[in-house]
Amino acid sequence: MVSSQTAYTVLIALIGIERLAELVVSQRNLRWSRGRGGIETGAGHYPAMVALHSGLLAGCLLEVWWADRPFLPALGWPMLAVVVAAQGLRWWCIATLGPQWNTRVVVVPGAGRISAGPYRYLRHPNYVAVVAEGIALPLVHTAWLTAVIFSVLNAALLRVRIRSEAGALAMLGRAEPAP
Repeated sequence: MVSSQTAYTVLIALIGIERLAELVVSQRNLRWSRGRGGIETGAGHYPAMVALHSGLLAGCLLEVWWADRPFLPALGWPMLAVVVAAQGLRWWCIATLGPQWNTRVVVVPGAGRISAGPYRYLRHPNYVAVVAEGIALPLVHTAWLTAVIFSVLNAALLRVRIRSEAGALAMLGRAEPAP
């Protein structure tokens, strides 16, 4: 029988593979955007974002294996459902934004503002997915310390990132109110 820690490690590996798929899409979209005069802003915070998201995956594994965190079905199964829902929301965002979606803050002059899909209902649905996953993924296997640390650091990073996006949109005349 496979231990819950091993199964959790497989889950984290699958999320890591999903992140690599996102980066492939992002690089393709970055080429598309730059080919149309896309302007990147906020590049200074991008390495911190990559480190934080990599740290989430590493923290999940380290805390579960080193601190011997248990799998508690009453917590783990609902949190797994949240993780799956967050992936669904993230890919809905990616599909809705099409070539305008990116892991970087890039705006293309003349490209219209997207208000379809999840953007009909939420201002920043991709960040809702990130926040939900950042809490739920560690809690699938009770890695509560990772959930807390990631959430606090992610809140600070999202504050910077959302302001960067608002500034980029304002620069192109597609302003949105600053948060």
